[in-house]
Amino acid sequence: MSAFNMLVILGSTASGKTKLAVDLATLLNGEVLSADSRQVYKGLDIGSGKDLDEYQNIPYHLIDIVEPGYEYNIFDFQRDFISAFEDVTNREKLPILAGGSALYVDSIINGYRLIEVPRDQALRDELAEHSQETLISRLKSLKPNLHNTTDLIDRDRLVRAIEIAEGEQKTPEKSAYFPEISPFIMAIQWQRDVVRKRITQRLKERMEQGLIEEVEQLNKQGVSWETLNFYGLEYRFVAQYLQGNLNKNDMFQKLNAAIHQFSKKQDTWLRRLAKQGKKIHWLDGTQSTFEQAMQHLSTANKR
Repeated sequence: MSAFNMLVILGSTASGKTKLAVDLATLLNGEVLSADSRQVYKGLDIGSGKDLDEYQNIPYHLIDIVEPGYEYNIFDFQRDFISAFEDVTNREKLPILAGGSALYVDSIINGYRLIEVPRDQALRDELAEHSQETLISRLKSLKPNLHNTTDLIDRDRLVRAIEIAEGEQKTPEKSAYFPEISPFIMAIQWQRDVVRKRITQRLKERMEQGLIEEVEQLNKQGVSWETLNFYGLEYRFVAQYLQGNLNKNDMFQKLNAAIHQFSKKQDTWLRRLAKQGKKIHWLDGTQSTFEQAMQHLSTANKR
């Protein structure tokens, strides 16, 4: 594995990333590092697609590491990723990153130098005098390529995002530690009509598995409706149904359409990565992705 020190498995939702990551880990003495912003939370199981049985005997990392309600962020993820990556490599195992959330994956393969930004009360007092629209404009001027658009909805998150962005500008980038990573990136592709069928079928299965009951239980445990709104599409739309804002059929149809739209955005992000110069080895989802992946890896190690 001298040509790289980490595999990265990408693809839109319902593309089969976890299964491929597990199959490769089984053969290549690897361990899986999740890059899913929701699977870090305990209790967010069905809605986040956290099928732990799929990992079989393969060790996994960055899953079930924080309690629901905690606002896990990109800084937390990168810190936890670095710790897991170094743990895996120090034990002479191959890290396999399975993503996941675009911002989280970006932070790793592009080597973001993130810093911990403390609370700035003076800045918060200043921002309190401005409208939501003004704050949004300010954040976009600081972060033109903003990925996490949920920060634009909630005012507290918006203020914190500005606080972090301004704090990062005041701190030299070289001050943040990041390990040397040489990723080998593969992405699973499906025809759009096939992806649509897979997404709809998976959503039906999650409903049957108890998605509604899971969201209801999280709320009973103290996770607010507002917090559930930020835990992704499944939790957002089911929360609206449980609050009586949608009937069950409308909830399913709107959620299904939203996931399809999200899948398109994931494909757009993948194409943008390629345009930015990241070498992506594409895998045809209709064929054995494992065999294709091994062929790509074999070729890489002959260079």
